[in-house]
Amino acid sequence: MQTYDLEAEGLRGLNSTLQKQSGETNQTNWQVINPKGSHAIAVGLDAPIEVTVKGSTGYYCAGMNQQATIKVEGSVGPGVAENMMSGQVIIDGDASQYAGATGHGGLLVIKGNASSRCGISMKGIDIVVHGDIGHMSAFMAQAGNLVVCGDAGDALGDSLYEARLFVRGSVKSLGADCVEKELRPEHYEILKDLLDRAGSDAKPEEFKRYGSARQLYNFDVDKSAAY
Repeated sequence: MQTYDLEAEGLRGLNSTLQKQSGETNQTNWQVINPKGSHAIAVGLDAPIEVTVKGSTGYYCAGMNQQATIKVEGSVGPGVAENMMSGQVIIDGDASQYAGATGHGGLLVIKGNASSRCGISMKGIDIVVHGDIGHMSAFMAQAGNLVVCGDAGDALGDSLYEARLFVRGSVKSLGADCVEKELRPEHYEILKDLLDRAGSDAKPEEFKRYGSARQLYNFDVDKSAAY
């Protein structure tokens, strides 16, 4: 395992080193110590490596991730896994606002709570939150799955497109054009897979599904990859 002391060696060197890794590297396991809430840790990675951050981070941790598995042993600031394309990002603690914003793919797991606007404008990412989420989550969410094992705040799924929202607890209020929908067998399978991958012991039958009433938008689901 490669160990990088962020306090001693600096953020620019860390990200440059990690971004240089490729699919052929034999340095596949990295440990980042002394993050001390630094911003933009482990951004823009594009290799099947594993990075463990030993402590809490600031904003935009693991942004634009591709292929890598990034684990934070602490909490994260705003915009974790923003514009994520693939791979996994796992947060042991809580996440601040707009976690997983505009994410196109991959899996984001938050083992604590997430603040407001979780999954805003998500475009294919899967997000599993073990705790609660704040207001305006999944605002204008286009594709992907948001799974909430706790409660959801106000205006869930406001102006939603075709993302699927699953909430185990209560929903304070639904946003414009978001409605409760039937939980069909195919949704049970999606939920079971995501909960298993996220390490949650919640049961699919404990959730309700929410989605778009399709009354507000001009959107062709067959062309979703173009948006």
